[in-house]
Amino acid sequence: MKALKSYTIPFVGLKEGMHHFDFQIDNTFFQHFEYDEFNAIDVKIDLEFEKKSTLLELYFSAKGSVNVNCDISNEPYNQAINDDFKLVVKFGNEYNDENEDILIVQHGEYEINIAQYIYELIILAVPIKRIHPGIEDGSLQTDILSKLEELSPSEDHKVKSSEDIDPRWNNLKKLLTDK
Repeated sequence: MKALKSYTIPFVGLKEGMHHFDFQIDNTFFQHFEYDEFNAIDVKIDLEFEKKSTLLELYFSAKGSVNVNCDISNEPYNQAINDDFKLVVKFGNEYNDENEDILIVQHGEYEINIAQYIYELIILAVPIKRIHPGIEDGSLQTDILSKLEELSPSEDHKVKSSEDIDPRWNNLKKLLTDK
């Protein structure tokens, strides 16, 4: 985890007030987490770090794109990422990260590592079902989609006439009308 040291912010030396940090996220960042569902990543994280006398407020903003495979056609495409996250860091007797919006660190801590929060922000910004934009507008032409169309049930459902119905059913219909 020494490679993620660049995502550690030593807040003890910072003056009270607003501070800005920028991080450029690429594939090497996700290799440290052993996450390989992205083909390519180009996301910029803007962090507004506000130091107050009793707590810290962190405002994360992620903008960029990740290249992922479509869940339907398995074709790669660029998925736009645009998400925000606010984290409040308080000081207490023991470390506690059970609440997703509030982090409690022990008194005497002098730095905070934000790599896990950046990781979760990007992962959660990607939709659960990833659909290529070409599928939604009908412009994508692949072998997989043509095979899916070939195997899908036809929409020309033939309406059965009374001649096509099994005569045994006609006898049962009489029971309904013979009341």
